[in-house]
Order: sequence, then structure tokens, then C-alpha cells
Amino acid sequence: MGAQDKSPNANNSMQRVKVYRLNEDGKWDDQGTGHVTVDYLERSEDLGLFVIDEEDNETLLLHRISSQDIYRKQEDTIISWRDPEVSTELALSFQEMTGCSYIWDHICSVQRNIQFSSLSNDTYHNVNNELRELPPVDLSSLPLILKTVVESGIADQLRVNELMLHDQEFFRKLVDLFRICEDLENIDGLHMIFKLVRGIILLNSPQIFEKIFGDELIMDIIGCLEFDPEVPHVHHRSFLKEHVVFKEAIPIKDPLVLSKIHQTYRIGYLKDVILPRALDEATVVNLNSIIHSNNATVVSLLKEDSTFIQELFARLKSPTTSAESKKTLVHFLHEFCTLSKSLQMVQQLRLFRDLVSEGIFDIIADVLQSEDKKLVLTGTDILILFLNQDTSILRSYVIRQEGVLFGLLVKNMLTDFGDDMHCQFLEILRSLLDSYASASQRDTIVEIFYEKHLGQLIDAITTSCPPNDAAQTGIKFVSSDGETGNKSGVKPEILLNICDLLCFCVLHHPYRIKCNFLLNNVIDKVLYLTRRREKYLVVAAVRFLRTLISRSDEHLMDHIVKNNLFKPIVDAFVANGNRYNLLNSAVLELFEYIRKENLKILLRYLVDSFWDQLVKLENLSSIQALKVKYEQSLESTGTRSTASLLDQRKRIDERALEKEEEDYFNEDSDEENSASAASSNRVQSQQPVLANGSAPNYPSLRPSGLVDYEDDEDDEDYKPPPKKLSDISDEDEGLAEFRLKRKLVSKEEPEPKRLLQSPKGTKPREGVFAALCSTLSQAVLPSKKTSGGGIDSPQLDANKNTIEPNYDVNGSIRSSDENRNADTENHAKDEEASPRSFSDSLHDYPDNRQRGDDCSLLPPKSSPEMAVNGS
Repeated sequence: MGAQDKSPNANNSMQRVKVYRLNEDGKWDDQGTGHVTVDYLERSEDLGLFVIDEEDNETLLLHRISSQDIYRKQEDTIISWRDPEVSTELALSFQEMTGCSYIWDHICSVQRNIQFSSLSNDTYHNVNNELRELPPVDLSSLPLILKTVVESGIADQLRVNELMLHDQEFFRKLVDLFRICEDLENIDGLHMIFKLVRGIILLNSPQIFEKIFGDELIMDIIGCLEFDPEVPHVHHRSFLKEHVVFKEAIPIKDPLVLSKIHQTYRIGYLKDVILPRALDEATVVNLNSIIHSNNATVVSLLKEDSTFIQELFARLKSPTTSAESKKTLVHFLHEFCTLSKSLQMVQQLRLFRDLVSEGIFDIIADVLQSEDKKLVLTGTDILILFLNQDTSILRSYVIRQEGVLFGLLVKNMLTDFGDDMHCQFLEILRSLLDSYASASQRDTIVEIFYEKHLGQLIDAITTSCPPNDAAQTGIKFVSSDGETGNKSGVKPEILLNICDLLCFCVLHHPYRIKCNFLLNNVIDKVLYLTRRREKYLVVAAVRFLRTLISRSDEHLMDHIVKNNLFKPIVDAFVANGNRYNLLNSAVLELFEYIRKENLKILLRYLVDSFWDQLVKLENLSSIQALKVKYEQSLESTGTRSTASLLDQRKRIDERALEKEEEDYFNEDSDEENSASAASSNRVQSQQPVLANGSAPNYPSLRPSGLVDYEDDEDDEDYKPPPKKLSDISDEDEGLAEFRLKRKLVSKEEPEPKRLLQSPKGTKPREGVFAALCSTLSQAVLPSKKTSGGGIDSPQLDANKNTIEPNYDVNGSIRSSDENRNADTENHAKDEEASPRSFSDSLHDYPDNRQRGDDCSLLPPKSSPEMAVNGS
């Protein structure tokens, strides 16, 4: 036994507690240690706390959990409360925090359940005890019944619903009492009955609605609602019986269908006419649900009756059917299609396809040709129902009939239907021309529209807006259908619809409109609307042009500029003046779009052509911004042209600078080389020539001398042989030719490469000049060779930009000036007579262009020997 007792104690260690009781001295007395549980009390449905002693299993504490807020949780391990039954403070001290939390959650849960149970008992059990049945329906108990129905709470209303539905004769007795009071003209009783019936309806019980809206009671219920004490007496029953006429286009044999039709109308009448202000939203929703369900039942039953549908279409197609009967049949067909929206989507689509197979579109095409305009609008309503369900059904029919129905729609769009016109034709045409349709259907219908019917719409605009000049005023404008039009031929509302349709076409058929609009001058004709007096038509024309420009098509913009199509817009804008209206805003928005999108063609066209007019409204920020954008456009264009011109001038200046540097090097070279040769006395007399006739590259120079030779001591006493006079002449002539060729080559180079000058102002050209002279010497006298002919010609060091030759600066400058003047004169005399043999050989060098940029030329009438020796 001991083992058995300890086993549960070990498992319930987390619920191990000490029980404390507060004594009269305000101290806590330890009542013992045990384990606490929550369990049902004996012979009761209430829950309580049980604490069993861990040693002898006796009950230390038994407490019924109260719904009152008497429990407190302290320090995560203590739960204390004041027991109202024994008026004593009690506390449980838990060994584990988890055990304390566990018991605390149980106590809270039990309290919530107790509160909920008490609420349920108050709402249901009390009602069952107090209202077990409704009072008898008689004149004396009417006040009690009215109080029970109107003043009861939510729970009482549910009980009242149950009692009314349980008493099969309650509503029959109430209607009989109404008739008695009406016969006795008991106005007080009638007012109470009105309030009672209104309260019953506001109970919003579908089961009660099914009873009181039945064929037996509904008219009496409506009669009860006639006696509203707050409004004068209205005879609703007489109106429903005498003025409301039920027309059967086709006799309906099913009594259930007839019952649902009548019930639907009467419920709608009650909801919309009798109690529109008294009904709450929930009640209205339930009444609409009944109406929707009845509609679905009626359509389903009629659809399943094949003989009824066949008879309906047979009468519609019969030529013997009278106009009045046909009108009734069309209205019934319209209502039948409208009620089909109550069906599920699949059933609705199946019904519409069945109607198409029966030939409903042929009937509508015949209706659209009727002279009864209301009947025509009814036909268009049926088409809109089909378009909302499935557009492809109507498109397929239009394609099969080759646009006959489409032509009727366009024709009726241009017809004046008075105040009953609500743009149905515009909506149908837009749905058919929508670019989101399947490709095959879309292309065929668009082709039909542009080839056959676009001209009719444009003619309607031109005939309603003839040119202003007197010569054209007398011309009769004949539309596409052969009818003569005048300025008042088409209503402004129709013109507005045409303009809206054209804007729709611009957005959905960009390629089509570009072809048709440009070839037929449609844009200019639509802008005739700016001559109308109605401002909304002028705004429609602006909106059309704005839609065109939004396509950003260069061909359209060129067409606008070429034909000066902005002129009517600007004229209307300027004529509007400073009036802030829709026209003003539309034109300013058009200008803003051109400016923000930087449409340069239209921007320049606007400012160049119309600035004299727009300057009157320059105070408007949009006009100012347009002018600023125009000036920025001109500046950017001028900057580009100026930049190209400056680039050309820069290249010319660079070539001039190059020539100046070249002349400077030429005038310095003779005396500088002479001084250098006299001081060093080390010159190489012979220069090798490559097989292709070009001179080899130059090796790098050292600052110690003009050129560096490997064996300069052996060649100190070398003197070049004398030249023949004919050789010297040929050489000079070749140099002149070479100088002209060199200048031509330099013009082709945008950025000639030049060696940098040293900070001391010395020139790196002297060594190159001497090397070139040596090369030319070998080229002119190839037969004369010396013992040093195998030495390579010098090159410039690519890593050294400056050379410091040893010469007298002042003397070289003075001597070179004098020599330059004489050389220039001699060269001018011999330039024309110079042969081309030597110049041609120079032009064959592959690196001639680079050498022409970096090297100075020999002055005329000077030999290579003279250049090397400095003489």
C-alpha cells in the first residue's frame, strides 16, 4: 500500500502544495502538505479544488471554484483567495512554478465556463420558463404580443420565432384579426397590427418570410402595412390589383413559375415602396436573396420547357406577328436574358448559346431596323448582356454576317434617340473593336470597320462642322449613305461619342489609324469640332489630338506639322482667353506633355508658328516653360554646331602651330648643327639605306653630343667627298617636293605628336635633323661609300624628351635668321621646277607620316655635307 500511495505522489510532484489558513491573529497556519487537483464535486456539475494529504490521503481542502474575481496569484508559486462560503482567507503554496501555473490556468478556464453557462441559462432557460407560448391572437392580447415581439432581446426573438413557426394558425389568426379591425374601422387596432407585422418582418427569419409571403397571406400582409400611423393611408393592395398588369407574351402553364413571378414582384414592391426606411441592412439582404432565388427558379423552369422557347422564337420570326405583340415578345426576351444573371455562370453561358442557336441575333438585327426607338434600345440592351457574358459569341455572328449587324450599330449610333440614348452603341462598338480579342476575330472586325464604316463617322463630323468661309458654306455635304447633312444634322452628344470612339481606335489600332488617318486627312476633319459652339466638343477635339501625340509616331507628328493642324487648337485656346475652364486645362496639359516628352518637332513648330498668339498668355507657367524648353532646344543645337566648328578651328590652329614650330626648328637647325659640329668634330659621313629605300630608325641620343658613334676617334679626320652640281640641284628639288607632301599629310592628322620642350627652352630636333641629313646624303649619293658604312643611323630615345646640344645659343639664333631669309627666297624660285623622282620615293616610306610630324626638313639650297659641317 505504501508503494502504491507513493507512486501517484511521485508523478504529481509538480502539484505538491502546502495549505495555509489565516487565523484570527493575522497569521498563516500550516494545514498540511498534499497534492492539489481540479475535479467535479460530488453529486454536482460544479468544479472545485481538492487537496489530498500526501501521508494519510485525507482531504485537506475542498473548495468550489467561484465565478467571482476572488483569486490572486503571488510570486509565481502562491494562489490565495477568500472563500465566501467559510469567510476565511486560504492559500496554496506550490513546490514548483509549473504546478502553480497549471492550477491557475485551470481556475481561469473554469471561471469562463461558469460565466458562459450562466449567460446561457439567463437567455434560454429563463425564456423557456417565462415564455412557453405566445398569448392568444385577439384584440385584447395584441398589446402583449406586440411587446413580446418588439421589445424582446436577441434570445427572446429566437424563442418568439420558434413559437410562431410552431403555431400553424398564428399568422392566419393575425390576418383574420386584421380583417375584423379593418371592417370595424378600428384604427388603434390597425396601428398595433401594423407595428406587429413590421416587427415580425424585422425578425428577419427566412422561415417566417416563406409563410407570410406565400400566395395566401402576402396580400393581407401588405394590407396590414397600409396603416402606418406616421404616414397617410396608402392603398397598396388596390395598386397591385388594378394598376399592375401581368402580361404573358407566351402563356406560362407551370403554376410554380407563375407563383414565383408574382411573389418576386410583391416582395420587391414591399422592399422598395412600403418599408424602404424601416428595413435594416440584414433584412434587405435576405429579401434580395429570396428575389434572386425566385429569378433563378423561373429561368431554369422556362429554359427546361423546350416548347416554350420554340414557341417564343417562332412568334418573333413570324411575319404575321403584329408590331405590338412583337414589341411585347422583345421586352419579354430582354427580361428573360436579364433574369438569367441569377443563374450560375456555367448555366448562364449554356442558356445564351442555346438562344444564339435559336437565332436571337437575327431577331435583334431586325429590331435594330425598327422605327420604334425604345424597342431599338431594348435590343441593344440584349446585345450588351451577351457582351458581358461572352464577347466572342457576338463577334462570331458579326463575322458570319459580314458586318450587317455592325453596320446597323454604326447607323444607329448616328441616330438621335432623344433622352433615352445612353451610349449603348458606343459601348457595343468598343467591345467589338477591342484589341484584346482573339486575332482572327479582331482582324476581321477591324477590317470591316475601317473599310466600310469609318467614313460614315467622319462624314457625320464634317457635315456638322462645315468650313467657315463663305465659299464652302454653300456646298452641300453628302454623307456616305447619300443623305445631305447640315451643321445641325447630328446632335452634339453623338459627335462626342464619335470622338471618344476615335480616341479608342487610336489607342487600340495604332497601325490602322496611321494608314487611314494620313491618307484620308481624318485628323483635320476631326479638328473641325473646334469650330463648334459647345466647349465640350472643342475639348473632345483636343483630347483626340492629345491621344494621337501620345503614340509618339514621327509620321503622325510630321503630318501635323506639315498640315498646320495645331492652328485650330491654338486659335480656340487663345480665343478662350484667361477663362479657367476645361478647355484651358486640356490645352495646357497638351503643351505640358509636349514639353515633358521633349517632342522637338512639335515644340519648335508650336513656338515658331504660334508664339505671337501664345505670348498673350505668357503669364501662364506652362507657356513660360514651353518657351524655356524651346530655347534650351535651340541652345543644345547651337552648342553642337559650335562644337563642330570649334573642333575644325582647333585642327586648323594646331596645323598652324605645327608649321610655326617647324619653321622655328628650320631656322635654328643650320647654325645649331654648325656650332655642334665645330665643337665636337665627330660626324658620321655615311648612312645605310634599307632595301625598300626607307631610312632606318634612330638610336637614342645622349646629352653629351649631337650623335653618338661607337668609333668616333677613327673618323675624326673624315671629310665627305665633293658633290656634283647636278646632284645638289636634284637633291634640293626633291626636298622642296618633300616639304609640300609633308604638309598635305599633316592636315589629315587631328592630333600631331610632338616632342616636349625642355624647361631650358632647348629643342630636341637638332639630332633628328642631322640624322635626316645623313640619310638624304646616302639617298642622293648612293654610289659613294666610306669605310664606316656599316654603322646604324641614330635614333631618338623614347624615354628622353629633351636633348641639350653644346652650342652657342645667341650665335645660332642670329645665324639661322640670316640663312632662313636667303633659303626661303631660293626655295620659292626652284619649287615649281623640282622633279618628282625624289619626292615620290619619300612618299613610299611606310613611316613617312610619322617622320613628317616629328622631323624638321632641310632648308633649300643646302647639301647634307653643309648641314653636318655647320657651313
